[in-house]
Amino acid sequence: MITRKKWMKLTIIMFICTFLLVSGVHDRDAKAFSNQVIQIGAVGDDVIELQSRLQYLGFYTGKIDGVFGWRTYWALRNFQYEFGLKIDGLAGAKTKQKLARASQYNEKYVKDQINKGNKFTHYGGVDLNKQKTGGKDGAAGKTNQKPTNRAPQGNNQNQKPAGNNQNRNTNQQARGNNQGGGTANQQPATPATPAKPTATNVPNGFSQNDIKLMANAVHGESRGEPYIGQVAVAAVILNRLESPSFPHTIAGVIFEPGAFTAVADGQIWLTPNETSKKAVLDAINGWDPTGGAIYYFNPNTATNKWIWSRPQIKQIGKHIFCK
Repeated sequence: MITRKKWMKLTIIMFICTFLLVSGVHDRDAKAFSNQVIQIGAVGDDVIELQSRLQYLGFYTGKIDGVFGWRTYWALRNFQYEFGLKIDGLAGAKTKQKLARASQYNEKYVKDQINKGNKFTHYGGVDLNKQKTGGKDGAAGKTNQKPTNRAPQGNNQNQKPAGNNQNRNTNQQARGNNQGGGTANQQPATPATPAKPTATNVPNGFSQNDIKLMANAVHGESRGEPYIGQVAVAAVILNRLESPSFPHTIAGVIFEPGAFTAVADGQIWLTPNETSKKAVLDAINGWDPTGGAIYYFNPNTATNKWIWSRPQIKQIGKHIFCK
């Protein structure tokens, strides 16, 4: 009889604990965001929370200002990709729920920092006092930032994807000769005369020829890959462009001897489709699915032992992307 009473008490206690735990999770989700879908162009408290949570996880490194611009858009897409969600740049119910469970949001702290005019307001994983007393613009908390987000720099939150890209501008100078997929012996190239854009209506720092060459390379290297894999190849080209170990022009990166298979076998001269062109613009305007890779290879065909020694970041489609 005593045993039965103990078991009944234990069962009741376990039921109450389970109920409180589940209620707590749902309550936390319920308090996160409003019911509306948050999309580009939105402003207000929902966007502040969205930016804060993305910054807490390291996907967003810009200013928390409550304006859903392109920088927030690309950070959200990277979050969706990394967490296995539909990649649409919309903060719907599933995305908000995943964000709420994966991150923390101190509303009072964030809004206090905004009211004080601080450029960065929440980093995550760092004591709040240290965030407040960090370097200029609160940069102390930057230790937890991930390199995933390749969003355009600057304060223009309403910039269109195919418009001016401010993240690449300072690095787009004329550079030596070319480089691509996974060559072992890379030598720093000597910078040449800075190249000027040859046409309007292209991202700042990139000429029409740059865009065309990149589209050719993406088409030749990855036309059978999923769209995100094509963006990833374009991102590798741009990552090399910013690296001191590679040539300093798009043409230099692409045509560096032994760099890209498509150059070696002539497939780079195939006419690129619209998907390849779109992938190039998406990469230029901030999307780097690779997490900063400068090499990639197909594990089914790669015979170079050196490329296998590179630190691997992730696999997208048939390609493994490396540092």
